[in-house]
Amino acid sequence: MLKIGITGNIGSGKTTISKVFELLGVPVFYADDEAKKVMVTDTLLVEAVKSAFGSEAYFTDGGLNRKYIAGKVFNEPAELSKLNAIVHPAVFRAFDAWAALHPAAPYLIKEAALLFESGSYQLCHRTIAVTAPHEQRLQRVIKRDNISYAEAESRNARQWPEEDKVKLAAFTIHNNESQLIIPQLIQLHQTFLTLAASHDY
Repeated sequence: MLKIGITGNIGSGKTTISKVFELLGVPVFYADDEAKKVMVTDTLLVEAVKSAFGSEAYFTDGGLNRKYIAGKVFNEPAELSKLNAIVHPAVFRAFDAWAALHPAAPYLIKEAALLFESGSYQLCHRTIAVTAPHEQRLQRVIKRDNISYAEAESRNARQWPEEDKVKLAAFTIHNNESQLIIPQLIQLHQTFLTLAASHDY
């Protein structure tokens, strides 16, 4: 089955665009949402997190102690890398299980903020980078999350540069408020349908 990865930096609009693909009948896997779920449902992951960060990482009721984890990894790149190395494989497993539930779909989409950073792009046949001008992205995030400009800039700085993702992606969607989005999506949708029918991917 044809698997398409879609990503973009904070404020690029990748989630909104993924929702449009859903309207076209394409199943979409939201990796970031799934990561939150597996943190409390994947037993291998839970045990690995406790081993790496201590039993305080979880409350007695099984809930994730997000404040404790955040304190461990905030401004600690090595600790964050350790956490990601535990979480990403669990999300990969969840994606494989989810994909198996959609055998009739011509193609699937995996939406992930860290598609390239996590290496999960290697599990996809094609990738899309959603782009938007830097200031537009930051203003969207400020409005969406009600945060300061400095915080939006800080979040953006923790991601790979947009141009690096564009270089790696097979396709680009320009969400710059001057180019129409729907025609870009329809064209890609037709491309993927043709690709899926050919089985040459």
